[in-house]
Amino acid sequence: MPYVVTEACIKCKYTDCVEVCPVDCFYEGENTLVIAPDECIDCGVCEPECPAEAILPDTDPRAEQWLEMNREYAAQWPNINRKKPALSDADDWKGVPDKYAKYFSDKPGK
Repeated sequence: MPYVVTEACIKCKYTDCVEVCPVDCFYEGENTLVIAPDECIDCGVCEPECPAEAILPDTDPRAEQWLEMNREYAAQWPNINRKKPALSDADDWKGVPDKYAKYFSDKPGK
């Protein structure tokens, strides 16, 4: 039962969750993060750390559609294991619905 990152992270990319992950299972895209479901140990320490409330356990019905997306991009993007500054306008995007279709970038982070 891994955790997944949902579209709430898009254009925010807060990395508070990365800092607490004991197994370094976060991967960085240009404007979002994902969790490698096969690496996540289901400890749950990342979920309360996310200011955007973008992390859910895969048992939550809202997480189901994001599981494969997390798996796919975790295999392509670089691992991130240290906190970085959020995107400069992250607070403006926090809570904005339906960001995936318009704003998701499949480019890797730096």
